[in-house]
Amino acid sequence: MKDHKLTTIQSDNCRRILEGKVKVEEIQKIIDATGVDSIRIEFPDLHGICRSKLIPARRLQATMEEGLNFAQATYIVDFANDLAVEGGCGGEAGWTDMTVRPDLSTFTVLPHQPHTARIIGDTYLGDKPHPVDPRGALRRVLDQYEALGLKAMAASELEFMLFDPANEGKTYNSSPSCVYQVNPAIDQKGILRTIQNSCLDLGLEVIYLNHEFFPGQYEVNWKYDEAMKMADQTFTFKTICKELAIQNDLHLTFMGRPINEGGGNGYHMHLSLNDLESNKNAFDDPKGKDGMSDLQRHFIGGQLAHARGMAAILAPTINSYKRYLPDSFAPFHIAWGGDNRTVYCRVPDERGSATRVENRAPCASANPYLVIAAILAAGLDGIKNKIDPGEPADGDIYHDDSGKYQQVPFYLRDAITELRASEMLKETLSPELISAFVALKEQEENRYRSTVTDWEFNEYSYHL
Repeated sequence: MKDHKLTTIQSDNCRRILEGKVKVEEIQKIIDATGVDSIRIEFPDLHGICRSKLIPARRLQATMEEGLNFAQATYIVDFANDLAVEGGCGGEAGWTDMTVRPDLSTFTVLPHQPHTARIIGDTYLGDKPHPVDPRGALRRVLDQYEALGLKAMAASELEFMLFDPANEGKTYNSSPSCVYQVNPAIDQKGILRTIQNSCLDLGLEVIYLNHEFFPGQYEVNWKYDEAMKMADQTFTFKTICKELAIQNDLHLTFMGRPINEGGGNGYHMHLSLNDLESNKNAFDDPKGKDGMSDLQRHFIGGQLAHARGMAAILAPTINSYKRYLPDSFAPFHIAWGGDNRTVYCRVPDERGSATRVENRAPCASANPYLVIAAILAAGLDGIKNKIDPGEPADGDIYHDDSGKYQQVPFYLRDAITELRASEMLKETLSPELISAFVALKEQEENRYRSTVTDWEFNEYSYHL
């Protein structure tokens, strides 16, 4: 059982660190009080995978001064462990290094790793931020909002599936119709409670956990926060969940659609904008149509205008596009609406401080920094150019055949083409980042195109 004193120290200081009030000297006190002897210095790659090095805790001050070197090529390593050399990232200069500099505001003691803490870092080339750093891309977008007197707020809504390797790899719970259940029948090992308490220790204020719609599918929701903090929290959540599953002899995946029999794992992204001076929700306007401000409508307009352009970022794998089916609760047509789960952008009924836009397109496998950055970039373009989203869609639009709405891309290759053509995303996120991302995804697409699947063999080999 965890020492209550250490848990209290962790929780109290987690809050202070997240508020930006703790300096390196105070972090050293936490390290001493909690017996931390090792620190993971982490950063997200373009996939959203956690890359890191382990340092002795006594090296914290030196690491803050010197940083840690990593090969830039880390950003263009694909899932097959090959390099997408067309993506740049140091290849033209002999595969040079970049430097990761820890961000102390992300320090936390890891509840599932004895005597270990972690810090998320930012990557640099010399003294300049690395143009391919996903965290840096999000920061650049947020700076543009601040210049307009706005602060972006966000909440992640992530789904995942659990599998039991000891039971022939079947889903952790294989019984149907268990949505919104929480009991030993659907969670024999108590993994949800383990995830909940670990999240709380890490400063993620969990609202609720539950079994989702499909067998073995689960969801955790936590409180709204500033966009960068939410991206950090989501990156942390995805990393820690997979590690906790391994420690409990389970396999957890955020893959878009892991099995034919089940549906997809979505990453619904809730966003709003606060006025920097008043801290009030700038989307809320009691006098506006449906209680929405023009700012919110233009933000939605940007989402719809750039939906196809940012599709590869929101749905970054071949598998991601197997979510986009009629009657799947995932987007099919690019439209917006009120409390309507058949649209691309949903506006829940809550108003006041809870007024928000939910983008339902992202896949759970996506990089949270890039997802939030791309959606905010699209919204920003909508605000600057006053893009009208049109009238909200009414009712179930999955089977709308009027031709009124564009459709989302249904293949990664088409989404890559759309991303290549998006000058807005190149300019906002950086040409270097888009180039590296496209190179990775094209390499993935090319490998898939030349691979013979079980479906093909089973479908054709007997008859042909």
